[in-house]
Amino acid sequence: MRWNLRAADPAIILELVAGGIPPLIARLLAQRGLRDADQARRFLSPQLAHLHSPYLMRGMRAAVERIRRALAAKETILVYGDYDVDGTTAIVILKTAIERLGGVCDFHVPHRLRDGYGMKDDVIERAAAAGVGLIVSVDTGIRAFAAAQTARRCGVDLIVTDHHLPESEGVPEALAVLNPNQPGCEYPCKELCGAGVAFKVVQALLEGTPDERLLPSFLKMVAIATVADAVPLTGENRVIAKLGLDGLRDPRNAGLKALIEVAALDVSKRVRAGDVAFRLAPRINAAGRMDVARDVIELFCCNDSGRTREIALKLNQLNADRQQEEKRIIQEACERIEGDAALREAYCMVVDGPGWHRGVVGIAATRLVERYHRPTLVVSIEGDEAQGSGRSISSFHLLEALESCRQVFTRFGGHAHAVGFALPAARVPELRAALDAFARTRLTVADFEPGLELEGELSLDDITPELYQSLRALEPYGVENPEPVFCARGLRLVQPPRLLKEQHVKLRLMVDNGKPGRAVDALGWRMAERLQQDNLLVGDCVDLAFTLDMNEHPDFGGLQLVIEDLQRAGVAAALS
Repeated sequence: MRWNLRAADPAIILELVAGGIPPLIARLLAQRGLRDADQARRFLSPQLAHLHSPYLMRGMRAAVERIRRALAAKETILVYGDYDVDGTTAIVILKTAIERLGGVCDFHVPHRLRDGYGMKDDVIERAAAAGVGLIVSVDTGIRAFAAAQTARRCGVDLIVTDHHLPESEGVPEALAVLNPNQPGCEYPCKELCGAGVAFKVVQALLEGTPDERLLPSFLKMVAIATVADAVPLTGENRVIAKLGLDGLRDPRNAGLKALIEVAALDVSKRVRAGDVAFRLAPRINAAGRMDVARDVIELFCCNDSGRTREIALKLNQLNADRQQEEKRIIQEACERIEGDAALREAYCMVVDGPGWHRGVVGIAATRLVERYHRPTLVVSIEGDEAQGSGRSISSFHLLEALESCRQVFTRFGGHAHAVGFALPAARVPELRAALDAFARTRLTVADFEPGLELEGELSLDDITPELYQSLRALEPYGVENPEPVFCARGLRLVQPPRLLKEQHVKLRLMVDNGKPGRAVDALGWRMAERLQQDNLLVGDCVDLAFTLDMNEHPDFGGLQLVIEDLQRAGVAAALS
């Protein structure tokens, strides 16, 4: 693995230090693109007042005026969403606000396998027949040209709220289109998730009403979607995530309480982005992946604690089922890859299997990219049909690759690093050959070597509880605000590596300078197999790339390093 030092402008570091920012934090902020003390203070102390005016978003005023007319007339508003975390939480956010303001709200969330992604004509036609005069899409609709025409034909007003990239030819003909990425929209934060855009509508609706005080409460749900959708945690998204995660320590919603309970999340302590990404979001997502996403809406809109507990337990079980299916697919895929040299050496791998769950192949593709560090498509074969998902590495535009062989598909879409598609099963070999050939024109072997971005080098004496506390000000971590990774060189192993639950490992290390010194613990999550292959022995010296963590166990707690990578001392290349 390549170790690369993130660059920072020394002049900006000096300016930040002059503005009262501690030197190490100044360097980390400069590495994240902050340029002056005012930006640094806003970054380190996000506040509700830092949210942008919703009316900076193109189309907002027309959308709010139409929704207010519907509220006044007790007109049923249909919120049309999507089946993932972003889509379902966006429905909950807008539905809750509409009903809070006295409105009448229904919703539609598609079934992943039966309905697929996007707005459908028959849903709009049924809504119109039932007397719905206004549909608001959330996290979907920016490419729904046909659906917009259907709404117009049926006499239904359509407001599109979405965050996905629009087509080059424009946006659908709707009463209003709210998307910070549409042409002509000057909204400052282009990276809002779908729930974030829905929240901006709610912010505008509540503005100036007694319920405006409830905005922080809505941020809890928006923060979950923001983290789960892996949008950059900078700018307004950082405000949302920071305030929302802080708010999760005091959940009031019965469904949120039940979900936190079944996820065994201790909210008496701080709630980190990782808690959402790895504990709450997978359970919410499991509904749409394995069953029906409507359960998520009911979970968060129901006040019956018995019922919310029942739904939360169901989501917990669905997530366990998803994990088992993911494990099975990955095991079978790895067996295919390891047993087939041509597949293993392909520059873009296409691995298929019969009956693999279509709601899980995307996660499986992500895991295979992490393991093999090359673009990967995972395909489920069901009879004559093949459907799949693909994930890519940073240097390879996967959608362009699919467009290069578009003739094999019955449908496909996505973006640079994630795609979905369907094709006749008989054409999978043709797809495999075409993508490998295309990838060989874009990639070299060097692209398959993963890299690790480091913030800097520390000595063990630098690693103190005070440093750990100062780093917490940079949370929550996520895309474009990664958890700081440091390296320490020449550390000597002073005890045999200790295996934890057969897959993790704990090391005891100290500086190898021939003098008595301080020893530290380093944990390697899921690194047992790797370190067993390295055959580390007491006395061996290593260079370590790590993050800092605090073990809060009352008896065995303390500062500890979390291993990101480890190389024998002197093997790691000089930082570039």
